[in-house]
Amino acid sequence: MTDFKDLGLIEPLLRAVEAEGYTTATPIQAQAIPALLQGRDVLGLAQTGTGKTAAFALPILQRLFENRRRLSAKTMRALVLTPTRELALQIRDGFTTYGGHLPIRCTVVHGGVGQMPQVHALARGTDVLVATPGRLLDLMAQKHAVLSSVEVFVLDEADRMLDMGFIQDVRTIAAALPKPRQTLLFSATMPDAVAKLAASVLAPDPLRIEVTPQATTVERIDQRVLFVERADKRRLLAELLGDTSIARTIVFARTKHGADRIAEHLKKAGVSADSIHGDKSQTARQKALDGFRAGEVRALVATDIAARGIDVDGVTHVINFDLPNEPESYVHRIGRTARAGSAGMALSFCDAEEVAYLKAIEKTIRQPVPADPSHRYHAAAVAQLHASHKGGGAPKPGARHDRRPPRHGGGQKKSAA
Repeated sequence: MTDFKDLGLIEPLLRAVEAEGYTTATPIQAQAIPALLQGRDVLGLAQTGTGKTAAFALPILQRLFENRRRLSAKTMRALVLTPTRELALQIRDGFTTYGGHLPIRCTVVHGGVGQMPQVHALARGTDVLVATPGRLLDLMAQKHAVLSSVEVFVLDEADRMLDMGFIQDVRTIAAALPKPRQTLLFSATMPDAVAKLAASVLAPDPLRIEVTPQATTVERIDQRVLFVERADKRRLLAELLGDTSIARTIVFARTKHGADRIAEHLKKAGVSADSIHGDKSQTARQKALDGFRAGEVRALVATDIAARGIDVDGVTHVINFDLPNEPESYVHRIGRTARAGSAGMALSFCDAEEVAYLKAIEKTIRQPVPADPSHRYHAAAVAQLHASHKGGGAPKPGARHDRRPPRHGGGQKKSAA
């Protein structure tokens, strides 16, 4: 274990870290911070929840403070590019928190809100700009954002940039950046397109840091699959959430409309719930996140893309109402309940049409997901379909048995980071 005091950070940053209750660095922080302080480019393979925001924010803040210079209008010294509004806001909050004892200005720009307050904030220049690609390109085209003074470029969640169709936007922005510069690229996975992007933006010899491999993250979580007929899913979810030990849960839905319907069903069942997805206004999304973070909302129903910005401590459970059709999304989802070494529980509903998805997930995580037949809506025919290794074909309606109430409390620990 590495103490923050051993990483070469200046006293104002150590004071801010200590005020947040952290003394020991996570693996990515212990490896990245000294290298970044030395000016190295870094390629980090790390998922959300590994502490990567502090891993890049702390050395950037130190660099900017130790080499202070006057800001020109519309320019920034450090640029952090991230795929979602929620994640941009949380990264901005991280810079603000860790830089609380330093005269460092941080600005965030993202879509979904009017641009004029962002234009005014950029007009006098900023030390750190946290941005989503679309809004930044708009501001660049209007000459409100000028990248000529960028010294440090951070590309966060590069694989999700690819998934969301932002890869060309990222290339356009990167092409407008000056050289030389220090570049940091973080990605949970490394598909070919991200590897090519990394090769084009990083120095020839970046430090490669790989932490929390997918299997390790998965093994730390108590996983269960609940075989259920599609028509029974909402009733099963409401019954599970009757257990108050499921204190703070993220429920994943495949579609925006589905997320809204699930949230409404839970509210009618007496469960405090809200939904978050791309069709909601920024104000509504932030309100839902704030309620979830404050404990006023027990169940936050999210789509995959919207959930990328959710970084909330103390999530006791993740419930996959719909299984994802991309196995890697399953790993991203369930990792939200195992933060910084804490345990977590992930429950996945699987109907007949999702058996192939479950098989693909089990292949990706290199282990079977244990089945829980103890709930009242257990669909034996779906379980048999899974056991027979067949991915298609609609089963006959399964018998429901074992009408004991479900037991999924687990008494999960509250995670620390």
